[in-house]
Amino acid sequence: MFNEKRALLLDMNSTFMFGEDRFSEHEDYLIYYREIGGELSKQDLNQTINSALEYLGRRYPDEEYREKFPTVEDAIKTVAKFELSAIEIENIIRTFSYHEHGHIPEEYVTTLFKLKERYTLAVVIDIWAPKERWLKTFDELNITSLFSASSFSSDHGLVKPSPKPFERVVEKLGLPKNQCLVIGDSVRRDLGGAKSAGIDCVLVGGASDPAALADFSNLLEFCHTVNS
Repeated sequence: MFNEKRALLLDMNSTFMFGEDRFSEHEDYLIYYREIGGELSKQDLNQTINSALEYLGRRYPDEEYREKFPTVEDAIKTVAKFELSAIEIENIIRTFSYHEHGHIPEEYVTTLFKLKERYTLAVVIDIWAPKERWLKTFDELNITSLFSASSFSSDHGLVKPSPKPFERVVEKLGLPKNQCLVIGDSVRRDLGGAKSAGIDCVLVGGASDPAALADFSNLLEFCHTVNS
């Protein structure tokens, strides 16, 4: 089934990164925020982050914002109930990024290296904060060089299921779409975007849909299957 595929376009969150989006009323944003020199009160910080999160969350599924999704900075400036200095805006963005970011387990790092032996790898990633924290993690785990192309939604405001981020990555790879395969955990975002772009998709993480080429419990199982 996968013999004709030459490239994998990987989703990140809940595909090979986990524990992301640590946002809730119980989360203590002040811990990291104070570490980087933030001076707002806990109440003001929580109000700003939670309001920005709600602002972005309402727009994320909205088709109107699919190709012009606002930045975290846009959201903060829109929802803030008081004047914020440029330094404090940056501190809030960094705190938001810290809580949006997850971790990549060692076995998934190993799996990415195994997949690279067989396929050209790329990533099509929806994140709301700037990508620097994720790039740093990729560098620390020595996986940056595994990816021949990438799309981070916070760079250009294109969020799945828009076909455009997938099409951009395929264009960078210089391969025909029928030789590419999207792998992700979301029926709406990953499968929907892939199909809109005319690319086959495999679902992982418990998601399934008749329109998917196949589904696997996780990326590890997919890797084991294609290498058996």
